[in-house]
Amino acid sequence: MIRHAKFAGALAAFGLVAQAALADEGGVSFWLPGLYGSFAAVPAEPGWSFATVYLHPSVSAGASQAFPRGGGGRVDLGLKGRGDLIAFGPTYTFEQPLWGGQFALSLLGVAGRNNACVDATLTGPLGGTLSGERCDSRTAFGDLLPQATLKWNDGTDNYLAYVTGDIPVGAYDADRLANLGIGHGAIDGGVGYTYLDPSTGHEFSIVGGLTYNWENPDTDYNNGIDAHIDWGASQFLNEHLYVGVAGYAYQQITGDSGEGAVLGDFKSRVFGIGPQIGYNFDLNETTSAFLNLKGYYEFGAKNRADGWNVWLSFAVAPRAVKKVE
Repeated sequence: MIRHAKFAGALAAFGLVAQAALADEGGVSFWLPGLYGSFAAVPAEPGWSFATVYLHPSVSAGASQAFPRGGGGRVDLGLKGRGDLIAFGPTYTFEQPLWGGQFALSLLGVAGRNNACVDATLTGPLGGTLSGERCDSRTAFGDLLPQATLKWNDGTDNYLAYVTGDIPVGAYDADRLANLGIGHGAIDGGVGYTYLDPSTGHEFSIVGGLTYNWENPDTDYNNGIDAHIDWGASQFLNEHLYVGVAGYAYQQITGDSGEGAVLGDFKSRVFGIGPQIGYNFDLNETTSAFLNLKGYYEFGAKNRADGWNVWLSFAVAPRAVKKVE
């Protein structure tokens, strides 16, 4: 028998944004693929919880990626970016049900350091070229990210509905390569499902959502509507330890627009998959803790840098009152 991992939902209550290299029009979305994973829809114990997530992304886009330019020329871009970012914030889970489900509110902040380099070659209509490299790094705070969730439990089946968004107060400069804010507002909503059987230790979660972006006033650029799916599967090895695999798929479904969208619709996509391991334990008689390590290898990218990223998450939440036998 394993302990019902209700407190694991405390971590999934957050929406996380961390810009790896460029602004939204550079192919980096408000939604950070891989945010959700195992136990995403599992209800938490009522009360306050707190989560901290360390994220290390490393991405690149080869110089073979060409973007059209008016007059018959083109720009070839080579991009490298990496970050060391920390997301942190509280969640309050209400004891009183709402529409038969468990209601929770959270607010997340982001801080850390981003590094980015671009190696660009401009080819003119007559074949002449001009090359150069530019690098930038920045240590600052990012945007604020509120979120509301509703979760329902029916035996081994758990269901999730969420809405989150971006309050653009973080460090952003349209003339810089490295930013921790995205420079515009956004709203994202979706639904999810978790299968969790405490008697066997089997678990599977999947969450899908859509993002609407408002225009970036500094660049006159409006990113299109984004669709994303995050998933995770795990197996408990004992009462506390589990291992598994996680992945994501991200696809922009409508084109970019605005006066700054000189590259056309510029729809982006990326896929990722990788291993995960987690451990849950009691800190004391009233508080439980959750530790998770996962990593993703990215592939199938289009109009977006890809690479790999590592997540280390730690959350504390009220301890479950009883065990499910």
